[in-house]
Amino acid sequence: MNERDTSYRRLLEGNKKWVQRVMDADPEFFGRLAHGQQPFLLWIGCADSRVPANEVVDAVPGEVFVHRNIANLFVHTDMNALSVLEYAVNHLSVRHVIVCGHYGCGGVRAAMSARHHGMIDNWLRHIKDVYRLHQNELEAIADPTQRERRLVELNVVEQVYNVCKTSIVQESWQKTRLPQVHGWVYDVANGLVRDLQVNFSGLDEMAAIYEFEPRGA
Repeated sequence: MNERDTSYRRLLEGNKKWVQRVMDADPEFFGRLAHGQQPFLLWIGCADSRVPANEVVDAVPGEVFVHRNIANLFVHTDMNALSVLEYAVNHLSVRHVIVCGHYGCGGVRAAMSARHHGMIDNWLRHIKDVYRLHQNELEAIADPTQRERRLVELNVVEQVYNVCKTSIVQESWQKTRLPQVHGWVYDVANGLVRDLQVNFSGLDEMAAIYEFEPRGA
């Protein structure tokens, strides 16, 4: 048996062991889960394998609705992300949306370079746009590592704004003041989350140009 076959079989065996651990702790767990989901949180995160949403916040299956992509972007033309957001807000009634980036993000690092990476360059351009918006601040940081870390943070901030700009979130705010939208950065080196203190539950701190009138107004 070659190494690839061994690693694949390990996944199947791992699933059985996980189910057994869960059943030993709570025999009714999967029965309850089969009746539906009621997550309280939508997690918009990076696809990086080191940043698993449930584990980072110590949540069990059913508590976190997850959307992940390269560099935790929320792009207004991304129908996948918009569909996830609409379902989470309008059908699952999540109370919180967290955009979580992470230090050491390969997508951010790639966007800071002038190298050609292939098709992904079109996606990374959104991070380059964030860099352009904050160019003066970023280029005043002499240390390249610290500059990269700051761009990780600023990218999260801009994606939080992008979530809040949607009619999906704004219409929900007009009715319930939910969801609350937050920006976090995860530190892979120590496992801890940093709350960037970018927290919105209304349009008070948004530029007026992004605000929609209530339907029927």
